[in-house]
Amino acid sequence: MNSFLPEVEKLPNGHPIKVYYQEGALIQDLLLELADVNAEEDFERYFNIFNQLATIEKRFARKENQLFPYLEKYDWNGPSQGMWSFHDTLRDQIRLLNKYNEEKNTSKITENLPYLIEGIKRLMGIEDSRLFPNAMDLLSEDDWKEFYVGDEEMGWMLPHAPIRYPAEEYVHPSMDTKQRKLSFSLENTFHYDEGYMTPEQVNLLLTFLPVDITYVDENDKVIFYNRGDDRVFKRSKGIIGREVRFCHPPKSVDQVLRIVDEFRAGTKDNADFWINFKGRMIHIRYFAIRDKDKNYRGVIEMSQDITDIQKLEGQQRLLDWD
Repeated sequence: MNSFLPEVEKLPNGHPIKVYYQEGALIQDLLLELADVNAEEDFERYFNIFNQLATIEKRFARKENQLFPYLEKYDWNGPSQGMWSFHDTLRDQIRLLNKYNEEKNTSKITENLPYLIEGIKRLMGIEDSRLFPNAMDLLSEDDWKEFYVGDEEMGWMLPHAPIRYPAEEYVHPSMDTKQRKLSFSLENTFHYDEGYMTPEQVNLLLTFLPVDITYVDENDKVIFYNRGDDRVFKRSKGIIGREVRFCHPPKSVDQVLRIVDEFRAGTKDNADFWINFKGRMIHIRYFAIRDKDKNYRGVIEMSQDITDIQKLEGQQRLLDWD
């Protein structure tokens, strides 16, 4: 393992690959400690080490959401398939051990822990021999410079966030106007916080969301609602431009106006209600909308039928179409 390390050591501090290797050193130390500890004799020490190792999920998430998409841009799809499956196998092992941890079933912990340790060692060997060397060959310097913000969203295993790379060239995403090569056309699209969509795609997205949405602007006028086929509360185009005070029955209008006033004043940001409506449980939520300068820009009302959601129990991790 670490056959690629001499090349990594030449990289500037903060480079994403160098950070992966710094994490790798931490992981190797934790694996050695785990292999050495006896869960039955010192459960607390074992449990603390295990919990540190379980933060490897952050590393998996960075690879899956950051590194793999960049590799796909260069037509290397193997990691997105094979290595992601490897991650999921290790996740399953961590979940299983967490179950035994809750039960303090030390015999099962002792039986299953070696599988996790060996699996992580094998994964790191593949990272060192194939993933990271190939990534360095494929990705450009400009690619690596784009990683920090996304990596930060996923998080690191390290006790402190690595230095920004490259520190002198950091541009906040809101100010980033650089055009990047994408795998789809930008014709007739608008740039949103993350990504691009045409007006038609935006309308389709809003239409098929499984929630009712109504947007009231800062002047208390209804300016939008989504026209889904399964809306809980029916709307018509006559509502557009109407004052919100006239869009609710008299018995609830005072409550609605209080929500709007509190949102405008900045004293509250959300309000939740749930009611029985035609035999269904409906969750109604109000959210204050504010721009980047924290100025009040209106209210979004969202309603959703949660009757079937309330009935969910346990887990369903497989497709149930058959």
